Amino acid sequence: MKITMEIDMSPEEVRKVMGLPDVEPMQKELMAKMQEKMNTYVDEMSDPEMFMKRIMPMGIQGMDQVQEFFSRVANAAADKKDNKS
Repeated sequence: MKITMEIDMSPEEVRKVMGLPDVEPMQKELMAKMQEKMNTYVDEMSDPEMFMKRIMPMGIQGMDQVQEFFSRVANAAADKKDNKS
């Protein structure tokens, strides 16, 4: 035996029948905040100075520190290789 039932309900009606909370107000508020943040970032990206500050917060000093770090790692690896020979 096969029984088929078709129920015509809106998503809101199904949510109420199942006792699920209404999250639509929270979703709208969250989306508005996300939109505001995205608009701020788009404005910052159009300004080259702000864009560079976001990418490299420490500026040239930060790049120098990264370069110095890799130099130390390379020198340490070379010293280990020389000591094993």
